[in-house]
Amino acid sequence: MRLTPGPARDIDLDRVDLFDLDLYTSGDPHPIWDVMRAKAPLHRQVLPDGREFWSVTRYEDVCRVLGDHREFTSERGTVPTHLGTDDVAAGVLLTSTDPPRHTEVRRPIGAELTARAVKSWEDSIRRSIVRFLEPALDGGTFDLAEQALLLPAIVTGPLLGIPEKDWEELVQLTAMVTAPADPHFQMGSEAATLAISHHELVTYVTEWVKRRRAAGGGDDSLLNHLMSVRPGGAPLTDEEIALDGYSILLGANVTTPHTISGTVHALIERPEQFEKAQGDPSLIPNLVEEGLRWTSAACNFMRYAVSDIQVGGGTIPARGAVVAWIGSANRDASQFTDPHVFDITRDNAKRQVAFGFGPHFCVGAPLARLTLRVFFEELLQRFGSIELDGEPQHLRSYFIAGMTHLPIVATKRKTP
Repeated sequence: MRLTPGPARDIDLDRVDLFDLDLYTSGDPHPIWDVMRAKAPLHRQVLPDGREFWSVTRYEDVCRVLGDHREFTSERGTVPTHLGTDDVAAGVLLTSTDPPRHTEVRRPIGAELTARAVKSWEDSIRRSIVRFLEPALDGGTFDLAEQALLLPAIVTGPLLGIPEKDWEELVQLTAMVTAPADPHFQMGSEAATLAISHHELVTYVTEWVKRRRAAGGGDDSLLNHLMSVRPGGAPLTDEEIALDGYSILLGANVTTPHTISGTVHALIERPEQFEKAQGDPSLIPNLVEEGLRWTSAACNFMRYAVSDIQVGGGTIPARGAVVAWIGSANRDASQFTDPHVFDITRDNAKRQVAFGFGPHFCVGAPLARLTLRVFFEELLQRFGSIELDGEPQHLRSYFIAGMTHLPIVATKRKTP
């Protein structure tokens, strides 16, 4: 998906297809979202097969839909790929539950992922990122988007208790879940890709749990904490642990690589921003926030209306599916001045909702922020320049905004 939009154009909202994969692979949804925010903040679309959904695109409406589980439930599915068929794991899978159960399962995991807790991992993360960046400085072409897919596993694999031999396979499987129509990851049809990846990931965590139980316990990894969670006073079943582990693996692997490649691409297009960040490293945390806003890697989340609910000047009927477009909310001019300008000095970049909003705000956000900060500290310290060495290739997905290829050539920064 283009992150720098093209010129405004005449758009017939009655003919807009927000599920058109070409819109995200080679198109430009931003002018469409601009018109929707202005003219149709609540937009209804009926797909050719009869399924329908409503869209909210304004920042405040997106926050309301994601923030109030009493009005908009997660317990029928939260991603558009489930539209029309209730998620079979609803009410169990961490991402498809509402409070109080969601809170009870999430709390012990979140306690291990606070900003203070993850700070102790910074040195380890920095060593991993330095090793990751080294091949980019050998003078040849380095496909940042392709290589970055593995970076979260390199960083979080040890924290999750996942052995290195499994990282590449798990990264492939999580990509298949979130972009089942992308030829880079597809195995057969879109439905087959989803079924295979879901089965393999759940089976992986199930076998992991069996081995830990057989060993009489485990280590201090995040996945191991699921074995001690007791929502409502009862321990999770092995099936519930497997499904929640699947949810954690998805969250750990999916968005950070695309935030990295999209932000680097923005810096390549705007060398003055690159130079500004190099000249003042104190800007790097804000660069991270602007990168999160700009890329909005998790492009949307879906909820279902609990009853007839008025929002965005219209009414979503009870049980109606509503897609909250994060990529649009993060370009809402009512919140962000000149929203289509990438500006690492933006004073309210941290208001971005790239990590979601409300009860399902990304539990791994502190770790993601730390990883991104360290990544750009090391990149800006080591790289003198970065140039494209070919055309970026965008992910074929309406759920995840990202790239499969970003070929770059970098030069080493001269030491003062």
